[in-house]
Formats: sequence, C-alpha cells, structure tokens
Amino acid sequence: MVKFGILGAGRIGKVHANTIANSPRASIAYVADAIHDAAVSLAASVGAQVAGVDEIIASDVDAILIATPTDTHADLIEAAARSGKAILCEKPVSLSVERIEALLPVVEKAGVPLMIGFNRRFDPNFAGLQKRLREGDVGEVEIVTIISRDPAPPPVSYIARSGGLYRDMMIHDFDMARFLVGEEFVSVSAIGGALVDKAIGTAGDVDTAAVQMQTASGKIAVITNSRRATYGYDQRVEVHGSKGMLRAGNVHMTTLERADGAGFTQDVIQNFFIDRYVAAYAAEVNTFIDAMANGTVPTPSGHDGLMAQKLAEAATKSSQTGQVVRVG
Repeated sequence: MVKFGILGAGRIGKVHANTIANSPRASIAYVADAIHDAAVSLAASVGAQVAGVDEIIASDVDAILIATPTDTHADLIEAAARSGKAILCEKPVSLSVERIEALLPVVEKAGVPLMIGFNRRFDPNFAGLQKRLREGDVGEVEIVTIISRDPAPPPVSYIARSGGLYRDMMIHDFDMARFLVGEEFVSVSAIGGALVDKAIGTAGDVDTAAVQMQTASGKIAVITNSRRATYGYDQRVEVHGSKGMLRAGNVHMTTLERADGAGFTQDVIQNFFIDRYVAAYAAEVNTFIDAMANGTVPTPSGHDGLMAQKLAEAATKSSQTGQVVRVG
C-alpha cells in the first residue's frame, strides 16, 4: 500500500486524490493547501488529515503528490527528495531551465523516483497512436502535427504569472512531440500574436501561436495553439510516415450522429480539459502507483520535464526575436 501526502487541494489535486482514494493499492494520509478550507474539504472526502507542507514531507508517507502553483514545484521537489519520498509533480517542474538543471542532481543523489505530470501521454487515443508508431504501422515518422485550442482564454491575472503560452499551454505539446517522434529536436521556430484578447498582448504574452521544430535526422513537428475555440476543447494529433498516416481526433460528448438533406452532424466535442483527459489523469496516477509497487522508474521523468522546458524557452525566444533558435 502506497501512502500519499497531497500538496495542493485545488482542481487537479482533487482529481488525483480521488484516483488515489479509489485505488486498492494506495491511500492518502495527509492533505495540505494554502487555503485551509480547501484542505479540510478534500481531506474529509478522502479520509485524510490536514497538515502543513513541511509536516507532510517529514512524515512517514511513501510519496508526495505536488499540485501546488508552478512557482513552488522546484522547492517542494527538492524538499521531498531530501526526505526520501517518491514524487509525482504536476507540470512544469519550473519555468526556468536553469532551476530544473540544478534540481535534477538533487533528486538523483537522493535516489527517489520523480514523475512529471504530462498527462496527455496517458490519454488512450494518444497512447495508442504512439504504440502503433513504435510498432512501425506508418514506417519512419516524417512529420507530426499537433493542434491544441482552449475554449476560452484564462484571465489576464493568470497570464501574468503563467510564464507565457509556450511555457504554460504549449509545453504539453512539446512533450507530446518528443513522445511521438522519439528523437530530440534541435531547432525551433515560433510565431505568435494576441488575436483573442488584446489585454494578453499588453501583458506581454500571445494567445495564438505556431511552432515548427526539427530533429537532427530531419523529422519535423508542427504545433499550433489558440486560447479560443468556439466549438469546444480542440485536441488533435496527426503523424505522417513513410508508409501511411495515423490520426487521433477530438472526443465528442456522445457518439450520436444525425443525417438529413443538409448532411451529417455530430454531437459537440468536450469543452473542459478535466472531462477530456479524465482517463489520462487516472492512468497517470495508476502508472506512478505501479512503478512504486514494482520498483520501476516512472515516466515522464524529470529529464522529460527539462527537455520540454528547453523547447518552451526556445520557442519563447524565437517568437520574441523572429529567429530560429538552436536547442543545445
């Protein structure tokens, strides 16, 4: 039985806590949150106690799940690692590549597992696509196309501390591109604009962006993001290879279709990321629990978090300068 301490009782913390509470192989001992009432509510729902962050890290739990604000992740990972705890941390590790590079040796020296929450790797559609790629279904991968569009932009107050679209939103797609291609990207070219909300541009960010990346062997990834999609939460992937193409489309609310003289219509696509990735979030946590039980190394790893952040920083720099950025 894996005993967890949960740091962060917000939206994602609740999702992960429910998965753990429903697992026959895991339990939650403690919950912490800066908002005391949130911690009390979540702890009551999963049969845990409320405690302080330092108290939880120093306790007898086996694993720490970090679902706190981004700017706290790196320090909490270090503290948990030094205390000998296994760690599952929401993305990103940090908004700074240098901070991640300083952090990973601490985790390695402690000898504890560190898994980063790039949940989309665990989506049944994307995971199935990646498996078939590795089995050679479409031959050699040549170009990957990833489309991610949110239904609506977040408040500008969130934008100010998010690190920007490339580090906050597109970082999922950078990880997905690496996951699918199976090679590291060495060059990044990005363009972006504030087309959805001018206040986002005033805050120094973009809400509409496109990125092209290439590996040393020539494989290409194209990623497009938008903070607005009037038709729902748009999440699509297409991989073209030497023998064909694989594609994973959007998930609709139902499989219902209607046909008449005007053609075929389907039900709308899902509109909220937690609904779209409910199976992925559960599979992510259960994969971590499996790794704990089997003594295996969980992925995505801290290194995966570092490489995605390097691509995010390269894209940010490219968008600001108009230059192709090499990734070291």
